[in-house]
Amino acid sequence: MHMALRLAKEGYEVVGIDNINEYYDINLKYARLREQGIEKEQIEYGAMVNGQSGIRFMKLNLEDREIMAQLFQDQKFDYVVHLAAQAGVRYSIENPHAYINSNITGFLNILECCRTHPVRNLLYASSSSVYGLNAAVPFREEDGTEHPVSLYAATKKANEMMAHSYAHVHQIPVTGLRFFTVYGPWGRPDMALFKFTKNIMEGKPIDVYNYGRMQRDFTYVDDIVDGIFNLLDVVPQKQEVLPGIPLKTDESSAPYAIYNIGNSQPVKLLDFVKAIEASLEKQAILNLIPLQPGDVTTTYAAMDKLKEKTNYAPSTPLQEGTRKFVEWYLLHYHKELVYEG
Repeated sequence: MHMALRLAKEGYEVVGIDNINEYYDINLKYARLREQGIEKEQIEYGAMVNGQSGIRFMKLNLEDREIMAQLFQDQKFDYVVHLAAQAGVRYSIENPHAYINSNITGFLNILECCRTHPVRNLLYASSSSVYGLNAAVPFREEDGTEHPVSLYAATKKANEMMAHSYAHVHQIPVTGLRFFTVYGPWGRPDMALFKFTKNIMEGKPIDVYNYGRMQRDFTYVDDIVDGIFNLLDVVPQKQEVLPGIPLKTDESSAPYAIYNIGNSQPVKLLDFVKAIEASLEKQAILNLIPLQPGDVTTTYAAMDKLKEKTNYAPSTPLQEGTRKFVEWYLLHYHKELVYEG
């Protein structure tokens, strides 16, 4: 949603697709669409709906190869920004097939559509989770990613490999984006910020994994959007590969690139909780529990590569970002508190 609104603001014509599945509250998904001028009653599977300021929308499954192919043939896209996926680390342990359908089959369809209807640049969402058991911080794009700790992470690793194969064989310019703990207004209810805010407001305990001994490179959604937008026209080029010199994992003779997009300032989980408490002016009840399967203790993005290409500089401090989320949350989920002042 944030990316679509930014592109429209910059004068692009945007077509958004989403299958509006029930992984989390679909009312939040419809509310996001309303922000783009699209009403629930207008939506019909496989039909284009006109929104505001050059935004259009189609309810569609990525796995639907026939309609996807027709969409690309009809629209003649210049760019593809592929941010759709079945998200969530823990859910991938419980429902693995959902990840194969969306993240593997769906991504294959995107690649095939870009092969048959070439675009200037295909940018797609990978994830910091691909670094897995890698213990060296900060995480750098050339670091090894051979040890994922969840199926979700494995599908993102697979996406990077699939993208490279298409870049090599079909010369499709592809740009992978490894996001680091995105947060902000309109975010997913299964993410820590949303869950923590909800439970603190309701006086319920919050589950703090690994007894709070975790760090995350929290990145505000507007900073993520800036990073993506600034890469639209940074089209990957073939790189010279010297005989006998081993390739790093982010290098290729194909038009292929990988970038971290993070804040490069890891925050202790308990400090994150304190920032939410400050925004809510209410203390959390902590339920300190062990590390969960599929989790890693630390994420930390090295940002040298993206800064060199685009002068990327995230500008939203954690305190400001959490305050903006809390303001949005109170407006949309606790309206009576806003009205009462």
